[in-house]
Amino acid sequence: QVQLVESGGGLVQPGGSLRLSCAASGTIFSINTMRWYRKPPGKQRELVASITSGRSTNYADSVKGRFTISRDNAKNTMDLQMNSLQPEDTAVYFCNADVRTYSNRFSFTAYWGQGTQVTVSS
Repeated sequence: QVQLVESGGGLVQPGGSLRLSCAASGTIFSINTMRWYRKPPGKQRELVASITSGRSTNYADSVKGRFTISRDNAKNTMDLQMNSLQPEDTAVYFCNADVRTYSNRFSFTAYWGQGTQVTVSS
């Protein structure tokens, strides 16, 4: 019904930048909060940033001032601009969204993308 597809990951040197994108498609009636999570190697998944449909944002302390989350409600897309990347930012980054579909307009369902690898290394 709903698919989330991330793009933009890759290998970058410390201090560099990357921009991740997430595109939602399918029988979408509306999207509430969208989030970026990441799973560093050998660690648990953690919330990186979130953005509501009204564009209120929240960030993990570890990325404040370096990452910027944004979204385009008309296109059902979300981006994560990552600056001043450090080796500890290395992880698989996942897109997550709370979605109402046309077949279920009365409750939100959480959907996940397949993830995109970000590697920060010299």
